[in-house]
Amino acid sequence: MPEGQITSAQIRLVAGLGNPGTEYVATRHNIGFMVVDQFAAQFGSTWERSGKWDALSAKCGPVLLIKPLSFMNRSGFPLFAVAQFYKIASQEILVVLDDFALPLGRLRLRMRGGPGGHNGLESIIVQFGTEEIPRLRIGIGAAPREGSVDYVLSRFFEEEKPLVRSTIDRAVEAVKCAVDNGLVSAMNNFNPQSSRGEQVEEV
Repeated sequence: MPEGQITSAQIRLVAGLGNPGTEYVATRHNIGFMVVDQFAAQFGSTWERSGKWDALSAKCGPVLLIKPLSFMNRSGFPLFAVAQFYKIASQEILVVLDDFALPLGRLRLRMRGGPGGHNGLESIIVQFGTEEIPRLRIGIGAAPREGSVDYVLSRFFEEEKPLVRSTIDRAVEAVKCAVDNGLVSAMNNFNPQSSRGEQVEEV
């Protein structure tokens, strides 16, 4: 392998983060659920619940989709249980989550990093004991300085919904690209570009 070349593991598990319950359906914090729901629907897969862990799962060819049902702040517990059962390493997982630090519609793939203030991702990092966990952050728009909790638990405004739909479409394509072609390819195709058209460093 050439010196300095970036490689990534094969993605075997995609975890969409969100909160369970009808009161949280279509909220900003649940955009991770929306992405894996659409991925499963396009694949013709159905969600199933196992007694082994507090999560829904759907098999889509070589990849397993997961929706933790433990509420956002405890997402790491069921995800770690699933990964242990199937002997899936942290580098083989792609976590799909919301990010209010990104503009609405922006996608950002990274191979590793800290939680960035996201409690669901923090729970996952703590349970796995590593920051070597690939993630796809999806911009949900900037939260007000006060009241970020209320903001992420709110639903998108009517005028935002067309962009939200197209963002979910692109996020599904980014996940497919990561699964089929590797995370580096997905980063090159879906991460923001610099003003000179160069790939922004997102390792």
